[in-house]
Amino acid sequence: MNLPLDTDLVENVTFDEITLGQSARLLRTLTLADIQAFAAVSGDTNPAHLDAKYANDTLFHGVIAHGMWGGALISALLGTHFPGPGTIYLDQVLHFTRPVRIGDTLTVTATVVSKDDAKKSVELDCQVVNQKGERVLHGTARVLAPTEKIRLAQIHAPQIQLFDPEARFKELLTLGAGLPAVRCAVVHPCDAGSLSGAIDSARYGLIVPVLIGPEVRIRRLAEQSGIDLQGIDIISVPHSHAAAERAAELAVKGDVAVIMKGSLHTDELVHAVLLQRSLRTGRRMSHVFRFDIPLYSKPLLITDAALNIRPTLQEKVDIIQNAIDFARVMGVRTPKVAILSAVETVNPNIPSTLDAAALCKMAERGQIKGGMLDGPLAFDNAISAHAAQIKNIKSSVAGDADILAVPDLESGNMLAKQLEYLAGASGAGLVLGARVPIALTSRADGPMNRVSSALLAQLAAHNARRDQPRQAW
Repeated sequence: MNLPLDTDLVENVTFDEITLGQSARLLRTLTLADIQAFAAVSGDTNPAHLDAKYANDTLFHGVIAHGMWGGALISALLGTHFPGPGTIYLDQVLHFTRPVRIGDTLTVTATVVSKDDAKKSVELDCQVVNQKGERVLHGTARVLAPTEKIRLAQIHAPQIQLFDPEARFKELLTLGAGLPAVRCAVVHPCDAGSLSGAIDSARYGLIVPVLIGPEVRIRRLAEQSGIDLQGIDIISVPHSHAAAERAAELAVKGDVAVIMKGSLHTDELVHAVLLQRSLRTGRRMSHVFRFDIPLYSKPLLITDAALNIRPTLQEKVDIIQNAIDFARVMGVRTPKVAILSAVETVNPNIPSTLDAAALCKMAERGQIKGGMLDGPLAFDNAISAHAAQIKNIKSSVAGDADILAVPDLESGNMLAKQLEYLAGASGAGLVLGARVPIALTSRADGPMNRVSSALLAQLAAHNARRDQPRQAW
């Protein structure tokens, strides 16, 4: 007979209750998340399971499940249902006969074929069949069956939050597909990270790098790091100050469309840009982080966490407008802006709540355009619809923000680093508000972060070119 599987309680079947021919079964449909989770837990990252392009050229012509995923389903049936808790695996023989693909529904059946009264062991015939009735896996299992009756509440498995930074990175790169590379002044690339980041960005077709710094030092670094500089333009200047000034001059002339920060301080680079009046737009320059976050459903922008220390109300107008304009470049039609504070109510003792209320009114009057603003909002109700509901906040922004506008640099910088180091977010950064975008990276950034920042700059530069068609590149 087939044993029903109670979804609320787990009750085992003892050795004495087991009879020859007795069986149980479970059903499971394979998803991409199953394959990714199994790869993460097992460490088996065979591209046949994870890389669709590679898998299409294999014998199976597409992604397939790990063979042992089917074996794990047999283990789940034996350990949790039949015989259930108290069962001890002794051995398992498996034969793999067909691939299992995403969307296949498998029926796993275990049938008793023999019992050993002396050892309390049971041999079971195990069959795994897909929705077409095709056998994909079969074999025999031998277990020690439980001798004592157990009835327990169903234990739910821990949730696995799947986040594939490389997949998100590849998805981000598609935004620049078909766009030509832009000439980019790479300012003082005198450490391995900034130099390799520039060359990697060129390899992805995002930028045509113009390296500006002490040439001897750059070439020595390239040789030590195994970086090929063949065909790369280098403008030799003695130090970082001169590199920043030369980059700004090239931007004024239209010789470069993007500036990328190397191994120099941010304020040194920004100061050189500000000295060139023709690079100003009349709007405050500000920094925007773009994050992919495992526990958030879409990319999130944070501004300003790197440039403006204690912005005034008017400066916040520019900061938010820069972020809205950039979000629209990234494909968000009407960006939702959550203006953060410690609380979600206006409190005269907390100046950031007064600024938030004023900014929302300014948006209503058309002083900030293109976005949907709400604030003050605390961080929880800005990104969690559940938190907003509990606090009875009725808002089209709360719980669904595209942009988080922080009160000051300190709070923004701490928030950004917490997302990266505690929440596993992957990010990139850009300075906006000048005639050319500035790809801003940190010394701690990895290769993907640096290339991602170059992509953001490429997108911003092409958007600026559409707005200023006469500008030479």
